[in-house]
Amino acid sequence: MKFVTPDMLPAMPEIFVFSMACAILVIDLFLSERMRAVSYWLTQATLAGAAVLTLKLAAVAPVFTFNGMFVADNLADLLKLGTYAITFFVFAYSREYLRDRGMYRGEYFVLGLFGVVGVMVMASASHFLTLYLGLELMSLSLYAMIAFQRNSGTATEAAMKYFVLGAIASGMLLYGMSMIYGATGSLEIAAVSRAIGKMSPDNIILIFGLVFVIAGLAFKVGAVPFHMWVPDVYHGAPTAVALYVGTAPKLAAFALFLRLLVGGLEPLAGSWQTMLIIITVLSMAIGNIIAIAQDNIKRMLAYSSISHMGFFLLGILSVEPNGYSSSLFYILVYAVMSAGAFGMIILLSRSGFEAERLEDFKGLNQRSPWHAFLMLLLMLSMAGVPPTVGFYAKLLVIQSVIKAGMIPLAVVAVLFAVIGAYYYLRVIKLMYFDDATEKTPIRAGRDMQVLLGINALLLVGVLPWVGTIMELCRQAIQALT
Repeated sequence: MKFVTPDMLPAMPEIFVFSMACAILVIDLFLSERMRAVSYWLTQATLAGAAVLTLKLAAVAPVFTFNGMFVADNLADLLKLGTYAITFFVFAYSREYLRDRGMYRGEYFVLGLFGVVGVMVMASASHFLTLYLGLELMSLSLYAMIAFQRNSGTATEAAMKYFVLGAIASGMLLYGMSMIYGATGSLEIAAVSRAIGKMSPDNIILIFGLVFVIAGLAFKVGAVPFHMWVPDVYHGAPTAVALYVGTAPKLAAFALFLRLLVGGLEPLAGSWQTMLIIITVLSMAIGNIIAIAQDNIKRMLAYSSISHMGFFLLGILSVEPNGYSSSLFYILVYAVMSAGAFGMIILLSRSGFEAERLEDFKGLNQRSPWHAFLMLLLMLSMAGVPPTVGFYAKLLVIQSVIKAGMIPLAVVAVLFAVIGAYYYLRVIKLMYFDDATEKTPIRAGRDMQVLLGINALLLVGVLPWVGTIMELCRQAIQALT
């Protein structure tokens, strides 16, 4: 058997981030507490370096390597750049939070970088095995990060729940993949698509495989009825970790759906579309309705995340390129909004006090009108109120559903968007119309304050370029379809 040396160049960003994560792990062992910031700055430099590498190696046409298991294309490049940017903000927001609670260790940043590598591998996967390896690398990093606060019972419980349920979901996904392999004889995504195109869509093995794959995917994005882990993990994990869980892995979820369902199983769209419609409606309904009853903002954001995943799936189930690009735009906007919302919770927290209750936002306008305004923008965008970019994100996915002829589904989506606006507007009411019960001045590093301002203002500042961003999303999807 002749061994062919793979072309390493398309995978250089992954190799660079992985190598730097290993290097930071070793360097951190020799750092004193006073020098711990070195790990943080090396991590941020790694993300910046990866962005430069990705831009320099960006290919016009898809480039396959590692025996066709890895692809570098526009979609992968866009998702990777989004992941670097979001993770950069996540680490910047987390720094003071970790330091105040005695968790400022290199492991947090190293695990975060390994999770980034997992997202990157999924973004570039063109083979079931590559996709699964990326998913597991990211998931294992998340399990360890959630249990990072070792003395916290709630964090350990959340990590255990996520680990056990995640293992079951991974098993289902792997079992589904194995059934599809049994039916098609290949694990290469494009080959699977070609083989299914020649088979009957009613093939019982394919349908069973598809059901297991959809169940695994729904768990990974936290969609109903596989959503039980989301509120417990968001609530139990330290806020800095919940911030990470609620942002970069959402981009991985998009890669997982696109590569697997669209790239490999699109000939079975008639079957998975029906399943996704049920999951989408349930996610929007249960996510929005239960979020209303929450008095803990992290749990509220968890149920909000479930409903947002329902909206994200609207674009996928339309089964047309415009819908896929709308979903890509939606997930990028959601990651930015989620980072900002968790950033505000971290901003209001301090050593010995977690600003997790909705009451902690009472009278924020009296304490700091600027930060109340930033939170106002974040909540309005999450609710989908114009003229924020969150409104355009919702509008585009609903338009794609209407174009696909599913008008009743579009009406249901609008109805639940209106219901969902209630709990976002309640936060605004608490900030502007209630008296402050907490009088402690808000203190945060200048870098965090600047980044948080940029994060929130982006939600209205990018409006003149919404068309340009959508065009980038369309070009990224063209590489796949």
